[in-house]
Amino acid sequence: MPIRSFVRRSGRITVSQRKAIDKLWPVYGVKIAGELNLDILFGRKAEKHLEIGFGNGNSLIDMAMSNPEHDYLGIDVYTSGIGHLLIKIEENQLTNIRIINTDAVEVLTNNLTSACLDAVYLFFPDPWPKKRHHKRRLIQPDFINLLAKRIKPNGNFHLATDWENYAQHMLSVLESSLEFTNHTNTFFPRPPERTLTKFEQRGLRLGHKVWDLLYRRC
Repeated sequence: MPIRSFVRRSGRITVSQRKAIDKLWPVYGVKIAGELNLDILFGRKAEKHLEIGFGNGNSLIDMAMSNPEHDYLGIDVYTSGIGHLLIKIEENQLTNIRIINTDAVEVLTNNLTSACLDAVYLFFPDPWPKKRHHKRRLIQPDFINLLAKRIKPNGNFHLATDWENYAQHMLSVLESSLEFTNHTNTFFPRPPERTLTKFEQRGLRLGHKVWDLLYRRC
């Protein structure tokens, strides 16, 4: 089974989310057709940041609002989250976000060019908590090697999870990589610029701790 950046689940989409997709997808959605030139996509030269699995998009919105000088690419497969993000983009009149609706591994493999990203964010990916499913986790050596090809030297890779076992797995995989170096040699306190996501809030209510990792591309 190929590793994917998502788990296929159904979800409801509201009327307002559907209207936002119908109206705004042609403006902010990205049609995948071969290699992407991100400067052309955003219409300018600027730092390019990617969030894999943006959920409802709140973290993307906050980052884009706080850093209008940077461009943000979000990849997710869930129409409800895309609709919610599009609503927020319009409400805040943002121009520095673009959205891709497909598997992030495919995009990283086939559509993004070498060293095109200044930062990548992966917040609360599916932990696949059962031991027999650990091989399905996104953070694996092959995926890290792929990211290394797409992140610029000195670019950042920021991860977070509320599953301790997955946190230790992430740490082990990344510490074994020759392509990345840890900012702190261990876990990293949540930086204020990372939005407290609904998944994190849920985990905290359940008594889970949260582990952040911040790595720099060598």
